[in-house]
Amino acid sequence: MVAMSSPRDFFSQNGYYMARRIFTGDQLAAMQKDFDRIVAQIVASGEDVNARWAGPEMEKMGAAGTVVLHTHNVQQYSAAWLRAFLDDAFLEAAGEHLGPDIVLHHSKLFQKPAEQGAPFPMHQDWGYFPTLKDTMLAAIVHVSHATDEMGCLRVYPGSHKEGRMEGAMGGTERLLRDFPIEGATPLEAEPGDVLFFHYCLVHGSMPNRSNQVRKTVLVQMHAGDDDVEPGCTHPNERLVLRGWNHYATRELANV
Repeated sequence: MVAMSSPRDFFSQNGYYMARRIFTGDQLAAMQKDFDRIVAQIVASGEDVNARWAGPEMEKMGAAGTVVLHTHNVQQYSAAWLRAFLDDAFLEAAGEHLGPDIVLHHSKLFQKPAEQGAPFPMHQDWGYFPTLKDTMLAAIVHVSHATDEMGCLRVYPGSHKEGRMEGAMGGTERLLRDFPIEGATPLEAEPGDVLFFHYCLVHGSMPNRSNQVRKTVLVQMHAGDDDVEPGCTHPNERLVLRGWNHYATRELANV
């Protein structure tokens, strides 16, 4: 009998791990309700909340007229989402990859509307918020179903071992040549599933061409003994979800 690999070993080998049914029942229902409430609030604001990328690669993917609604930091809107990030099952799953100390960098809401949800070209995330020890990982909390037709995440397993690539944020000749989105592995999920992946994993997603809305919240976290490199201007919550932030200072706490 072949031994099943642990979540930590699977993540180390592949750069991702899907934790099933982390959120269920009344808790998931409250998260879904507040997700929709956040979307209604940001749409009513009149701001431009379409986070669709631009560029020739998007045009090749048929992105004209597509939409992906977006806002940072859902925990600033909703206590239900803050409770989700502090949930024991969620933190146990995150701790498999980060250890005992877990710091929230930021979260992001993404809603891909039915039939016109925008794609994301293949890319790495490290360029937006590089950390000293490269412990930063994402956790995609699936609020709805996510099928390949709905534009679920597609990845190249093991590509995180390449480390930081030049031009990692999409559209480079190497990404287009070596990591075509058509050859990437789709990672379908159910509501309440959480997909963890390393910020050097090459990933992207196709358009949502289904008749269903795809809803996710992405949570970026790093180990408590790691920190974002100097000069990074991306929103950074520095919220300790578990354990200790070894890089906290009085000055940073006042920012």
